[in-house]
Amino acid sequence: MPKKILVVLSEWGYWGEELVGPYDVLKQAGYSFDFMTPRGRKPPALPPSMDETYMDPPLGKCVTSPHFAKRTKEVEDSSLLDAPISLEKELPLMPYFNSSNFGHDLEKFYQTREEFWTRFVDPYDALLMPGGSGPMVDMVNNERLHNLILGYLDRNKLIAAECYCVTCLAFARDWTDRKSIIAGKHVTGHAREYDYKDGTGFAQMYGYDDQPMNTSANFGPPFYPLEYILRDAVGPDGQFHGGVGHTISTILDYPFLTGRSTQDSTLVGELMVKALEQGLTRYGW
Repeated sequence: MPKKILVVLSEWGYWGEELVGPYDVLKQAGYSFDFMTPRGRKPPALPPSMDETYMDPPLGKCVTSPHFAKRTKEVEDSSLLDAPISLEKELPLMPYFNSSNFGHDLEKFYQTREEFWTRFVDPYDALLMPGGSGPMVDMVNNERLHNLILGYLDRNKLIAAECYCVTCLAFARDWTDRKSIIAGKHVTGHAREYDYKDGTGFAQMYGYDDQPMNTSANFGPPFYPLEYILRDAVGPDGQFHGGVGHTISTILDYPFLTGRSTQDSTLVGELMVKALEQGLTRYGW
């Protein structure tokens, strides 16, 4: 059977290396890819991830290598991401609790979701969600994406998340018990020490009419401290690993593979191959 990865990217800006790092490793290993975004629009790379001179404020050093700046620009200028699958078009939202036909509509939703899983979970070996600032806007609290993630969990398939996309795992929950799917698990993510204090940027903005504004923007700090969310989500039986002071912090606690930030990207790809082809289930602690 052909080996295939479903990649979900933000339309508000992904960090280039967090896509290109695992993509290049997996491509070399013979995997093919389908790309999905929340609404089917082309995902833009964040400008600093194409700029080898960009100085990361929390780390106090350049974090975009000449190699990944070049590779990200190549992907940005190519047609690779021109026509992603629209998650919005493929899966409806769960009905509102107070809708007039909630019981019947919920039953229909579950049937539709199962059909969705047969098309967007069963044919794939793993789910990959590269990070950056954009996911905070259109992926982290995206109920459709949560239900896609639940499908990979249901099928016991590998789920890889990087940077702020790890938050998607914290908020993905079954409707009935509403417990985070990473409860009791080991994960990594942006440590508080490495959070921005100002200048969180987005590569594309959309207006109230849902049309692209063709502009980027810088705001204040990230919308939330990721470390605190992950610590709460894993609970007393799990553990958050910040890896402060270490260049790389990558954790595999199957089926979840989490990478803290940009520098983990290539290793995320390598561990995906080992998990999928060698049965690796634990790494990093």
